[in-house]
Amino acid sequence: MHTLRQIGNLFWFLLGGFWMGLGWWLVGVVCALTVVGWPWARACFVIARFVFLPFGKEAISRADLTGMEDVGTGPLGTLGNIIWFVCAGIWLALGHLASALACALTVVGIPFAVQHLKIALLTLGPIGKTIVTTEEADAARLFAAQAAVARRRGA
Repeated sequence: MHTLRQIGNLFWFLLGGFWMGLGWWLVGVVCALTVVGWPWARACFVIARFVFLPFGKEAISRADLTGMEDVGTGPLGTLGNIIWFVCAGIWLALGHLASALACALTVVGIPFAVQHLKIALLTLGPIGKTIVTTEEADAARLFAAQAAVARRRGA
């Protein structure tokens, strides 16, 4: 399983992931040039690492991971995500959509196209997200589901 992820990440990196990762870094640098843009810059650099090598990792809400809301997962995070999308996210989303289209032209490229679409969705709201392994994301979702069932049962 890990070998397939490594092979997938290698092909991803060589066939476009490198350029999209650089795009995220570039947006992060532009955001970092202003004090106001620091929250977005941090999110860009975290996601850029993910974009360079995405297989075996997932973007997940920090609230889902920790079980607690924070500034980025609450109303201020929502406002930040709206500002983000209007100013920068739309351009990254278009880049990932174009890359997905190019990858989908071949059968071999379909898994890469799907990954680009997942990342394009992430451009809608990167504030309040963190990147974890797929196993950690599954465990967090399972824990949250168990907690929800316990609340419904009144436990």
